[in-house]
Amino acid sequence: MHEPQAALADWHARALALEQSVTAVVIGQPELIRLLLVALFARGHVLLEGDVGVGKTTVLRALARAVGGEFERVEGTVDLMPGDLVYHTFVDAEGRPRIEPGPLLRRGEALTTFFFNEINRARPQVQSLLLRAMAERTVSAFGRDWLFPQMTVFADRNRVEREETFELASAARDRFMFELTMRRPADRAVRRALLADARFHDIDALIDAVPSAQLDWRRLGEIGALIQRHIHLSEAIEDYALALWEATEAPQRLGIALPGVDMDRLVLAGASPRGMSALLRAARVVAWLRGRGHVEPDDVREVLQPVLAHRIFFAPAYELRRAELAGPLIDRIAAAVAAP
Repeated sequence: MHEPQAALADWHARALALEQSVTAVVIGQPELIRLLLVALFARGHVLLEGDVGVGKTTVLRALARAVGGEFERVEGTVDLMPGDLVYHTFVDAEGRPRIEPGPLLRRGEALTTFFFNEINRARPQVQSLLLRAMAERTVSAFGRDWLFPQMTVFADRNRVEREETFELASAARDRFMFELTMRRPADRAVRRALLADARFHDIDALIDAVPSAQLDWRRLGEIGALIQRHIHLSEAIEDYALALWEATEAPQRLGIALPGVDMDRLVLAGASPRGMSALLRAARVVAWLRGRGHVEPDDVREVLQPVLAHRIFFAPAYELRRAELAGPLIDRIAAAVAAP
C-alpha cells in the first residue's frame, strides 16, 4: 500500500474510534457527531444551533478532548469588543497594568477548537474579526502574525432571545461550511437515560471519560489535504454537483414549488462557488469515513442540507421565512435532480 493510502487507512480507523468515544458520552446525537467529524476533516467551520440545555457545549468539549490540542471558549455579549479576542488587560499584584494575549491567541498553534457561544450577541466588528481568523487562520497582533493552522471554529447562535442581538449577514454565514441544529433526542430510552442515569448529570466527569488526544492534532490539515487529493470524484459526480448548483439558482425550472411561495421571486442568488466547493470537500470526507475511495451520490446528499440551506439567498419578502422554507427547498432540489 502506498504511503498516502496507508496514512488515510490509519486515520480512518482513528477517526471512527474517536467518533465512537464521543457518541458514548453524548447519546442520541449520532448524525450530528458524524457531521462535526466531517467538518473537522474537511477543514470547515460550523454554526451550531439548538435550544438552551440540549448539550451543544458538551458535545464540543467532548470532541475537543478526543481530538487533542487546546480548546478555547468565548461568550458573546453586547459589550464584547474585537480587542477582547486578541488581548487581555489587567493590573498585576504590584499595581502595574499588564497586557497579555487573549483567548484567540493564548494557545498559539496548539489551538484546535474555538467555541464562540451566542455569536449573534457580539457586535458586527467582533464577528468580522472572527470571520477573518476563520478564513485565514491567522491574526496580526503584538507586532507579529499568529497562526492557527489546525483551528476549527464552532459558533452557537441564540435563536430564541432577540434583544441585544446582531444577526449574522448572509455573506458571514457563507463562511461556515455547515449550519447544524442540535435537537432534543426523540428516542424515549435516550431521554430516560439523560433523565435518570447519574453519569449524565456530572458533565465534567462525563467529559473526563472521553479518551484524550486520540489523533495527532498537528496533522489535521495534512490529513484533510490527503483526503481531498486521494478520494476520487468522477465526472458523473461533477455533473451531478453542477446540476444541483444550477437548481439552487432557479429551482422553478425543475418544476419545484413550495406552498404559498412565488417561486419566480423566491431566490435572489443560488449557492456560491465557495459553497459548492465546500459541498464536494465535505462529500469526499463522508466517502472516506464510509471506507470508500470514491464519492457516490449518497455522500453528496448526506451533506446537502447543512452545506447549502444557509447559502441560498432569498428575496427580502421570504428571508424571514428562511427557517420554514430552506429545508424543504433543498429536499425538493435533491429529489428533482437525477443522481448518476
